[in-house]
Amino acid sequence: MIYCCRSTSIGRFSKPRIVCDILKRTMPDPRLLAEALAILLAPVLPVLVGAGGKAAGKAVEEVGKQAGAVVTDKVKEIWNRLRGKVEEKEAAQEAATDLAQRPDDKDLQVVFRHQLLKILSADPALAALLEPLVLASTTTQVQVRDQGVLATHGGMAAGPGGVVVGGNVTGGVHVHPPGAAPSPSPDRPDPEATLRSTYLKRLMEQVGVLSLAGIDPAAAQGEAELSLDAVYTGLRTRSGEDVPEVETTHERRALSALEQLNRHRRLVLLGDPGSGKSTFVHFVALCHAGELLGHPQVNLKMLRAPVPGAQNKKQPWKHGALLPVRVVLRDFAARGLPPAGEPVTALHLQTFLATELKEACLGEYVPFLFEHLRQKGGLLLFDGLDEVPEADHHRDRLRQAVEGFVQTFGECRVLLTSRTYAYRNQGWRLGGFAEAELAPFDRAQIESFVRRWYGQVAATGRLGGEEAQGRAQLLLQVVLANERLRGLAERPLLLTLMASLHAWRGGSLPERRQQLYEDAVELLLNLWESHRVVQGPDGAPRLMQPSLAQYLDAGRDQVRQVLEELAFEVHARGDLAGTADVGEGDLVTRLMRLRRKPEANPAQLVEYVSQRAGLLVPRGVGLYTFPHRTFQEYLAACHLTDHGFPGVPADLGRRDPDRWREVVLLAGAKAARGSAFAAWSLADCLCPEAPGAEPSVEDAWGAHLAGQVIAECADLEKVGRADAAKLERLRQWHLHLLRSGQLPARERALAGKTLARWGDPRPEVMTVDGMGFYPVPAGPFRMGEGEEAHEQELAYDFQMARYPVTVAQFQEYVRESSEQSGDAGSLRGLANVPAASMSWREALAFCRWLTARWLASGRLALGWEVTLPSEEEWEKAARGIDGREYPWGEGADLERANCEETGISTVSTVGCFPAGRSPYGCEEMSGNVWEWTRSLLEGRAAREDLTASSPRVLRGGSYGFRSRFVRCAVRYSNHPALRYRDVGFRLVLLPFSSDL
Repeated sequence: MIYCCRSTSIGRFSKPRIVCDILKRTMPDPRLLAEALAILLAPVLPVLVGAGGKAAGKAVEEVGKQAGAVVTDKVKEIWNRLRGKVEEKEAAQEAATDLAQRPDDKDLQVVFRHQLLKILSADPALAALLEPLVLASTTTQVQVRDQGVLATHGGMAAGPGGVVVGGNVTGGVHVHPPGAAPSPSPDRPDPEATLRSTYLKRLMEQVGVLSLAGIDPAAAQGEAELSLDAVYTGLRTRSGEDVPEVETTHERRALSALEQLNRHRRLVLLGDPGSGKSTFVHFVALCHAGELLGHPQVNLKMLRAPVPGAQNKKQPWKHGALLPVRVVLRDFAARGLPPAGEPVTALHLQTFLATELKEACLGEYVPFLFEHLRQKGGLLLFDGLDEVPEADHHRDRLRQAVEGFVQTFGECRVLLTSRTYAYRNQGWRLGGFAEAELAPFDRAQIESFVRRWYGQVAATGRLGGEEAQGRAQLLLQVVLANERLRGLAERPLLLTLMASLHAWRGGSLPERRQQLYEDAVELLLNLWESHRVVQGPDGAPRLMQPSLAQYLDAGRDQVRQVLEELAFEVHARGDLAGTADVGEGDLVTRLMRLRRKPEANPAQLVEYVSQRAGLLVPRGVGLYTFPHRTFQEYLAACHLTDHGFPGVPADLGRRDPDRWREVVLLAGAKAARGSAFAAWSLADCLCPEAPGAEPSVEDAWGAHLAGQVIAECADLEKVGRADAAKLERLRQWHLHLLRSGQLPARERALAGKTLARWGDPRPEVMTVDGMGFYPVPAGPFRMGEGEEAHEQELAYDFQMARYPVTVAQFQEYVRESSEQSGDAGSLRGLANVPAASMSWREALAFCRWLTARWLASGRLALGWEVTLPSEEEWEKAARGIDGREYPWGEGADLERANCEETGISTVSTVGCFPAGRSPYGCEEMSGNVWEWTRSLLEGRAAREDLTASSPRVLRGGSYGFRSRFVRCAVRYSNHPALRYRDVGFRLVLLPFSSDL
């Protein structure tokens, strides 16, 4: 006999249901048994699994007060019989351990119950053994709430409207309040379970295929489909795992998208177009649905698979299988919002979901779905917040609906996706939601995706296994060896395009981004515009539907020109993020103007375009859109190359760079294919004059865009005299962009990269002998912070380097000293960024080489040396004498340092953060790279002993650490022989030998 009590509270664990069933079965019901076991075990798990602690003892004491000591003995017996099965399964062991640490956590209770259900369902004998023990243990007093029951060991009572059943019961006794539906009998299928299964299977079909429509013609024609579960590659975010200040390691592990969703009950996942946001939503929905359906491969185990490069460490998911509900917010905005002016509530979103299910013949499941979300929770997946059109203030109204819905269904976990810029810069932020931004693919993710992609292509039969493996290796060699292609491959959408085009072309791949877009557009246009032929009964081909050009009797180029014009116009008036809507009336009217066949009529044309997917896809009633903003931008760029180039795109880019930047760059790339002159002409229009005393922001953006055009499109090995003057003008502008605050930090970092491609002209950055140093006087200063703050005094003057040592300067050392870097790859990047992946010993060897060089040249006075700063010297140079928190003063400032929140996510050109300089003029002392000191981590005496092999102190923080870790007083350490990608060094000039 199992007691499943609803609308009651047992101890600290509430079950907000409305029926109390007292069941006696020949075979135990695993679901009810698992629920009862979870109720009995949860309070005492801290003791049972050895978590220990006062909280655990208190939990057992509380149970003892309610039910007597005999309950604890029985529960121990139950656990002894169950423990072996729990420890056999990693997920079950993890669920028990987590719940033992937080026994009040509702989510962890659900996960534990789910794992118990799996164990009991797989082992009926164990279930039969445990049932009488559970029954004997159900002596815990039940507090009556509303209309319920009260059951105690040895006595019975009932509240208003309740029923008391005594003695032995055979068969089933079901007690329901008036009007409640009876529970399904054992021999009759549960209608809710049947409907839920149908719902989940339909959802899996919707999200389970990676859409290649318009990219791979064979796939688009139904000859091949790529299963999402076969090609999906785990995603990382830009956020790293917080490291306690006591840690001595500084390598931060980037959190995966799933880890973020696991940590945060409500999460906004941000990313650039094509970064994988929607694919992640689909994969999460797919795996949860598969787990609930008992799918052997597509399940939570697949969801938790390691992200490539994570050393086989599984991703955490501690909340069990949740009922997934996916909402494409653009569809809701088009079909679910009330007319403008009417108030918007959560009911509109609920009604939209109900309507969608009814149209799918799942109307009977609607009440079950919302009851489940209310009582048990689920996983709400809101996709594409930034793709909602702004017309009629849809975004504000949609936000009201989402916030209201999330509040109503408060038991649910929530994931919402949006483009980064749109969410952070247009007042979109939702209260109570954490944020995480997707990171670009790294090498391991690129390799994993390509191999999985070609493996799936082989599985479809389109290629043999060996040929597919060879194609995958060939594509990886081409992509990873080419800096530009690798940059493209970091975005999942473009990597998918590259893989598709590579397979379709038999192993060739265009190099430039613009050419990739052109090829993709042609494939999409071919699908959208082409005729359809089927095989007739006699085996002969039969034309079912002509191409659009044939239907209109118009040229294919004319059709494309209409689309390019539409793309330009909707991009001009659309939002700063997402794709814009193309009205059906406007589309049909423009296409009808091309017709030369009188029989072509608008109604037939509407039917034609609405049934096609390609360069335009239907999106709501009477609305179409481009399949991705990338194509909208590229087609708009194509329009501009034929209409007003270069003056019009230059003017648009200068005035509204947030909207037109990508369009301008693509227009320049397209025009430059026909003539190199086009790129220089566009750059000249964007940046017609050298920087004056007070240049405008418009001029600054023009120079910034001009630099990107030249960096992407021009052949810098073939620069004529006139163009050389333009290039020099751009160099001067980019130096101004680095030093001024006219552009935000991320744009300054990009300007620094652009400058590096032309050759940074600053001798203090690019040469050893050009290094600059600033004097730091002797005297006392405030060192440390908090309890460790104290007065420190340096008895000598010294000079600290303005910047950390750069790649160019370390390359000069390698060339002239014949020494080799321990990490040669660290010197292949940009020349004007800090040299990283440097061991302490390499840094010290550089110092000794430079000391000898400068003594020989007379740059260094006799008795002085170049070395690494001590910890005290570094901190005084960074913060002056007043003990300030950061070099610039108090409080973090993301415009003054390259840290994690700044969003640059890698080393940046030195000089990007002049406003972050220290009181003595030193720059980059907070963030960018950690800097070696010559000080040992431990000990007071002889801390600068250069012969010791103990860990050395690191100071300053890096681009991968949050702002609180780039304070002046933060200290880490590392072994002198080790190297990390965010560790560099800075020089100091001392009036004595540090070897003494």
